[in-house]
Amino acid sequence: MLNHVLPPDTQVILLLCASFGQNRQIEPQPLTLNEYNSVAEWLIENQMRPADLLEANAKYLLQKASFNKIETDRLLALLERGVMLSLAVEKWTSKGLWILGRSDSNYPKLLKQRLRHSAPAILYGVGNVELLSRGGLAIVGSRDIDEEILNYTQKVAKASAMGGIQIVSGGARGVDQAAMLSVLNAGGTSVGILADSLTKAAVNSKYRSSIKDGKLTLVSSYDPDAGFNAGNAMGRNKYIYSLADYALVVSSSFGKGGTWAGAVEALSKIKEVPVFVRMFPNAAEGNQQLFNQGAKSFPSEPWNDSLKELLEKHSCLMESVESPKIQTSIKVNVSTDNQDLKVIPKIDIYTAVLPVILSHLNQPKDTKSLAQSLEVRQSQMQDWLNRAVEEGKVRKITKPVAYVVNQSANQLSLL
Repeated sequence: MLNHVLPPDTQVILLLCASFGQNRQIEPQPLTLNEYNSVAEWLIENQMRPADLLEANAKYLLQKASFNKIETDRLLALLERGVMLSLAVEKWTSKGLWILGRSDSNYPKLLKQRLRHSAPAILYGVGNVELLSRGGLAIVGSRDIDEEILNYTQKVAKASAMGGIQIVSGGARGVDQAAMLSVLNAGGTSVGILADSLTKAAVNSKYRSSIKDGKLTLVSSYDPDAGFNAGNAMGRNKYIYSLADYALVVSSSFGKGGTWAGAVEALSKIKEVPVFVRMFPNAAEGNQQLFNQGAKSFPSEPWNDSLKELLEKHSCLMESVESPKIQTSIKVNVSTDNQDLKVIPKIDIYTAVLPVILSHLNQPKDTKSLAQSLEVRQSQMQDWLNRAVEEGKVRKITKPVAYVVNQSANQLSLL
């Protein structure tokens, strides 16, 4: 259980971003995530932390600052909501909830590493906070499911518990909830990322004993008392994938619904997490289309106690190995027997050389001199630098053209 006394940084993030149970249209309107990121960037540029906005000279500094579409009066009004903050925190903590700001040491590192600026500024939660750092298998799917899909989901969850794999899911009716309850019943652990009604879920009889025993953690980036909102449900999908090591889409509609949108987003933006789909014995149309877009076929039964090993093997299978300027096609023989898999390790030269490149860019340096320092072709170095710029790791400057480590982006994740 976390200490109920919030760090000053977290208090300020709440003042700026939380709605405290009110309609978000009521003035002053809390900051959106993008707006908070703008403030965080300004804080870093001025070598400040969120807590510094509570100091006596903060009003003077903010009045001198320039934020894109954020009025200074609005920021000052948000920071003056101390009484509302105290009442809200007292209400939440009385129900066993805790709050994490993005600057907290307990904030899950996976979210910051994989989502960067898209990681939520605030996380509300209940249960064992350590579970947020354990990864696991994300299991998602449709809300309306038949008996076959239900049984399949329960079998995967049970196999996960036997293999020591945590289940991460969204807690929604259908596949998500079935996966969470099944792994808990089998003695495993689970993390549920909710889109609404965290305070109600925290005292729900289905979850109460597992939360108390440290087996279940429920979190939400939205107000704990907020009701269902389709936009929020869509928005939290990336958090489910980002907190896991692997993901399984049990059933999905094609081209519509939260399951489809979340899987497509994960396939395109969260490359660190292999996305699997159920293909056998029956594949829904959405599953087939996700497979066509790059998802992997989930290992077929029997899993026994080796599900984690099977997931690792299947995650390494690939049809091609890509590096800048080079693309090599590789044929992979895959039989229906899981024991006959020919595993090809995933290779990414860029990932290996990036730390070396960054170590040479504490001061601005042009492509040619950097290539000479590392003894590689200039065109190859330019490819790597372009990618580093796209990822926000490196900043390109002009007059003359040079590259330097993006310290602002690296520090922003702390706030």
